[in-house]
Amino acid sequence: MNSPRSILYIDDEPGLRRLVQRDLERHGYTVQTAADGETGVALAAAGGFDAICLDHYMPGQDGLDTLVGLGALPQTPPIIYVTGSDEGRIAVAALRAGAADYVIKEAGGDFLVLLRSAIEGAIERARLRRAHERAEAAVRVARDRAEDLASQQAILLREVNHRVANSLQLIASLTRMQESAVRDPAAREALAAMRNRIAAVAQVHRRLYTSDDVRSVALHDYLGGLLEEIGRSVGGRVIELTAEPIEVPTDRAVSLGVIVSELVTNALKYAYPGRLDGPIRVRLQMLGGEGLLAVQDEGVGGAVPTAAGTGLGRRIVEALSASVGGTVTHAAGPGGTEVSIRFALA
Repeated sequence: MNSPRSILYIDDEPGLRRLVQRDLERHGYTVQTAADGETGVALAAAGGFDAICLDHYMPGQDGLDTLVGLGALPQTPPIIYVTGSDEGRIAVAALRAGAADYVIKEAGGDFLVLLRSAIEGAIERARLRRAHERAEAAVRVARDRAEDLASQQAILLREVNHRVANSLQLIASLTRMQESAVRDPAAREALAAMRNRIAAVAQVHRRLYTSDDVRSVALHDYLGGLLEEIGRSVGGRVIELTAEPIEVPTDRAVSLGVIVSELVTNALKYAYPGRLDGPIRVRLQMLGGEGLLAVQDEGVGGAVPTAAGTGLGRRIVEALSASVGGTVTHAAGPGGTEVSIRFALA
């Protein structure tokens, strides 16, 4: 069973104090009274009250001054200000100073009814406010905990991407060593192609290691780094890139990077027989709500991954294009060859 609600009534009129005390106690409250503001503040400082009723006119320290003293306490219950019928200005001042409600003091019985109603309303509003504050505090604690966990997870993911990138770089270095050790040209080309595929995946993980968002990759920046790496691996060859800024999910960036690696590697091998200086261009752009990725040469068709070899490159391009919702288009003519992939952005 809930304990009775405790009320402090501060008023210098003894008759009204007794009247209010008897009425409230008859309705289940416990009541303490004070005849002046200083005594009222001292009683309120001891705590334990659910609401305080405060009269305006009192000798020495009036209600507004007492209200200031009550407001300075560490914990102040809701205060119902009691004032005369023609003193609306004072009631407004009391509300501005922190009172929860006010009641007009009249000789009739309505005063006691209105006072009880104001007390109940003020106590209920205070209860709801405390519940709201507790809920907000719980939300803040949960949000802070979630932010801490997210920060820890981001650090762990960056560390994972860093280690994966290092491991892939080690594999690429071992592949290069193996490539230099074999004499069979076909085997050397296969190892070089594999090394470029590894580089495509490693580039993504290197970028994720320094990124604040591991869910997406700036495709234009990623392709720039990947093409520089491929160019360095074939003696500093410059591969031109024209790219619009496009963000794609991480796994999609990996697939598109491997596709570009396959197409560029094939063009480097087959587009310009006997030459080392023919242009190879890569283009990335938005087109009708989709992305367009194209690799172009001006040679004899090297960008098409069916010109020579085992056909593995073609199968890789077709499989990865399908995985990103893409379609592959080949365009060949006297001026060269272009392979383009239209892909969904998400």
